[in-house]
Amino acid sequence: MQVAFALPGERIKARVFRNHKNYSEADCLEVLEPSPERVDPKCELFGECGGCQYQSVRYDTQLAWKRRQVMESFAKIGGLAVEIEPVEPSPRKFGYRSKLTPHYERARSGERRKVGFLRHGTRKVLVDVPMCPIATEAINEALPEARQEIEHRQNKKRGGTLLLRDTLEGVITDPKKTASERVGDLIFQFRAGEFFQNNPFILPRMVEHVVTEASEGASSLLVDAYCGGGLFSLSAAAQFERVVGIEISREGFEWARANALLNKITNAEFYLGEASSIFEELEGIGQTCSLVVDPPRKGCDELFLKQTLDFRPTRIVYVSCDPATQARDLKFLVAGGYRLLKAKPFDLFPQTRHVESVVTLEAN
Repeated sequence: MQVAFALPGERIKARVFRNHKNYSEADCLEVLEPSPERVDPKCELFGECGGCQYQSVRYDTQLAWKRRQVMESFAKIGGLAVEIEPVEPSPRKFGYRSKLTPHYERARSGERRKVGFLRHGTRKVLVDVPMCPIATEAINEALPEARQEIEHRQNKKRGGTLLLRDTLEGVITDPKKTASERVGDLIFQFRAGEFFQNNPFILPRMVEHVVTEASEGASSLLVDAYCGGGLFSLSAAAQFERVVGIEISREGFEWARANALLNKITNAEFYLGEASSIFEELEGIGQTCSLVVDPPRKGCDELFLKQTLDFRPTRIVYVSCDPATQARDLKFLVAGGYRLLKAKPFDLFPQTRHVESVVTLEAN
């Protein structure tokens, strides 16, 4: 039986609401004997709002669960026996999210619309969220005004999504505006509505780890196959003679080039195209190479993985927000002649079930 928000070992009162062939789903109505791992959630809407899943669990237990999540994905999906290092904790357990995108419902006559996130277990019902404990203080300070503003918009009858992004410029609500974020000694600019990691408090640690792992050995060239705005490639540029990135999005590609100029990095070049086309650009380079891979949640496509095996980088650092698709891809790479050296998770998303996983591979 699956019971949301009940912890292992607890005695509870539950109500079954859905039966499947092999299991049932139930709501936890009351905790009769709580687990010693249980804590009081900081948010009054926990259990109702679907944004967080782990607020009622001690933080060290959250980290242990995420480590086990990566381990089980690797074992069950990838058939990989590798020691998973302890999860790197976030310096902030709350107040860490630098980007918040609450939804608002269409206006109803005489009613104030809800602005918030989907109710747990639903796909359409919104929970009104006046403040969010995992968002930064600056975002929570700006949220009341942003909520009020939608009542006065021209197309106020329609629903939509707000943006609040905490940046060096302050909180930006226009997705088309330029945002800036400092990571280590570098400044990265990007469109406020576009993807950029939204826990700036742990991000420098993860980037440092990726750069360290990629630069181990004798490689003189770093290839960043899903480079976005150049986060990993530019952060690693000082460790390599040459860095090359490729990005399928024209906007991301343009930002990568702009960020190289902004940070006065001259040994970086970027290409626009599919990740798999990077190997065509580098054919016959005759250099030892390290490869950084940070694909979307769906992971890498098979063509890219096959070309990676043909290109044969000496070292691969694979960054993933989904250990399941990462495990699938690692199985392919290991079967193709790579061995896993290290697996290090990072807790970019405290209070939630999500975890970022960084794996280092080396050619046999």
